[in-house]
Amino acid sequence: MNGTTFQQLIVFHAIADEGSISGAARQLEMAPPSVSHALKSLEASVGVPLFNRTTRRVELTDAGKLLKQQTHHAIDTLDIAFEEVNALSYTPRGTVRITTPRFAFQQLLAPYYQEFCERYPDLKLEVSINDAAVNLITDGMDVGIRFGDRIEEGMVAKRLTNATKECLFCSPHYAKKYGLPSSIDSLQQHKLIQYRFITSNKLAPLHLWQNQQAVSVSMPIAMVVNDTDLMIDAAKKGLGIGRIVEPMVDELFQTGELVPVLKENWFPYSGLFMYFQQHSQKAQRIRALIDFLEEKHAV
Repeated sequence: MNGTTFQQLIVFHAIADEGSISGAARQLEMAPPSVSHALKSLEASVGVPLFNRTTRRVELTDAGKLLKQQTHHAIDTLDIAFEEVNALSYTPRGTVRITTPRFAFQQLLAPYYQEFCERYPDLKLEVSINDAAVNLITDGMDVGIRFGDRIEEGMVAKRLTNATKECLFCSPHYAKKYGLPSSIDSLQQHKLIQYRFITSNKLAPLHLWQNQQAVSVSMPIAMVVNDTDLMIDAAKKGLGIGRIVEPMVDELFQTGELVPVLKENWFPYSGLFMYFQQHSQKAQRIRALIDFLEEKHAV
């Protein structure tokens, strides 16, 4: 691959990421006609169209999707190599992308991302809220946050939180009106505020812990939500029994705004980890985010 082809591939990936010629031009700090020319030259080299053009966006063709998939890792590796060479001569700059479930964002990033952005003004932090397991390489992410048992093989993983549990809870009003369940079986006389994953659009299965093993539970449903804040709010209003990871409601248990339900049966989780490619931590922009999260969440 010669230097011209490499530059064309950089332009190609920018167009794919931004969804437009003008967006890629802004990202690369190039004139739009130069971006358009580079794309036409690359398409001439490969002999097939890489994008379908519409009045508002350009979208990858099947050939474009294949080229992006096959070259993404190589482009990232070359970018990181250049960053390593320049690491001693400049402060972290560029874009660093992190993917995280919503509840993990609220717990681990929401209190601190302002500080990170202010500490590194030349870095652009891009946060993707995603309930699905994300492949960092194919989805163009630098760092991810997930439970430890959901991280792909070959990734470096660093613990951010201790092991936790998914807890059940209700409002004092609900407990007074309907009573508290005394066993897993008695949950059938109660209603669940159920959670639906945003990405997959599937309802989250409810698992409890009994006799040192997982038990799958089905309950009547009072309401379905896809937001953790709404989950807590609906439980506070007495609409049913809520479910969420323990750290998000600890303070509400202490203040009495929420009441634990069947605490001895809460399902255990491994704790949250950040994960990233082994070589990527050499890039100064990625290293800055990794070190920052470790600083804030050392366990």
